[in-house]
Amino acid sequence: MDLTVLQSRFERRHPRSKSFYEKALLSTPGGVHGNLRHYPPFPLTFEKAQGAYLTDADGHVYVDYFLSYGALILGHGDPAVRMAVQEVWEQQGTSSFGAPHPLELEMVDTLKSLLPSLESVRFTNSGLEATLLSVRLALAYTGRTHLAKFEGHYHGSHDHVLISIHPAEAPHEARRPAPKAASFGLPDYFTDHTIVLPYHDWDACEDILNQHKTEIGAVIMEPMMAGFVPADPGMVKRLREWTSQHGVLLIFDEVKTGFRVSLGGAQEYYGVKPDLTTLGKVVGGGFPIGVVGGRRDILDLCSPLRSGQPLFHSGTFNGNPVSLAAGLATLRQLRQPGFFDNMVKSAMKLRDAIESLSQAYNAGWSTLGVGTIFNLVDTATDPQGTAKTARRLALDYLLMEQGVFSKPLNRFSMASVHGPQEIDQTISAFERAFAELTGRHLRS
Repeated sequence: MDLTVLQSRFERRHPRSKSFYEKALLSTPGGVHGNLRHYPPFPLTFEKAQGAYLTDADGHVYVDYFLSYGALILGHGDPAVRMAVQEVWEQQGTSSFGAPHPLELEMVDTLKSLLPSLESVRFTNSGLEATLLSVRLALAYTGRTHLAKFEGHYHGSHDHVLISIHPAEAPHEARRPAPKAASFGLPDYFTDHTIVLPYHDWDACEDILNQHKTEIGAVIMEPMMAGFVPADPGMVKRLREWTSQHGVLLIFDEVKTGFRVSLGGAQEYYGVKPDLTTLGKVVGGGFPIGVVGGRRDILDLCSPLRSGQPLFHSGTFNGNPVSLAAGLATLRQLRQPGFFDNMVKSAMKLRDAIESLSQAYNAGWSTLGVGTIFNLVDTATDPQGTAKTARRLALDYLLMEQGVFSKPLNRFSMASVHGPQEIDQTISAFERAFAELTGRHLRS
């Protein structure tokens, strides 16, 4: 299907979103407050949300699988989260102390009970800040200068990790990926001091690590790339063995996978204990948060009680009571017997239906993911590169027309509010989208 036709239909359906975007362009770079928020021809403007649903500025209602990049695992406006936030105002009387308060201890204890690798914890305000602190701690602890990361893994937009965030397209680059700045404006220091590893080739990965074993202070990785592409479990375990053997710290960036792959994160799924873990999204219950946790001897580097100069870390809103209260209310529900498992079952029901429909319509799509996250994988034999992107955009436009939103080209995240009605509505949307894409009639 011609993508320009679908984009024209999109524009006609969303005149108010288009107007908002055109006004935003006058005073905001690209009309958005984050580059990943943009998609062609313009991003939708949303005005309301409730439970599993979003309502855009033109009144169109969507089943929401975007969920603020997966942060809202209980959906929009969860009653328990709302009550917890209201209690902050009634009991604490403020949104931020900028000083210690009891909810900090409660959240630390909760996190330690769910992720045993967390011996000590520091709060930040975002996943970006969490990965920044984790890298600073790791290099300071080891006294080494280089960070190793995997090609295609995204750890936020700070200079140290904004490198090689897209997989190589050229086959000859796959086994020996070169560090590539993902933005202009990054000092050469960061590409010069970053070792890039191939994600799906342990033999090549090990060769590269061995060449730089005296320079590398830490390996940081998304244990599931983009939150939904699992690594080979054997590779993860061998990486853990290699890093331990050579005095290199292993950092799991679980901002996406934390409390979504399993309640114990990807580290529980693999049975691997990293030295440091970063968290975000779900743990804030829909409010800004980041977490760095791990070995006590590493975290103690930023203790103000440390003899000598501590590694500096601070932040006005670190551990603010609103984010912690919302996060604790979320984690309490996730820990209820059967609660998380039911979400996984819903995800599998939807994934199975999508794959069955794709096969019936010969649409060329499958799904990939673990737990409550998945994405669509283009299995068509012909399209490559930009053609695959165009196929996915076409499908996303059609899904939006049918009342399903995941943000174009984005993964799907399940929430507890995705019940039978929402699942059935989504399955019907996929069927209509596949039918239009393939030019086949709907099945009776």
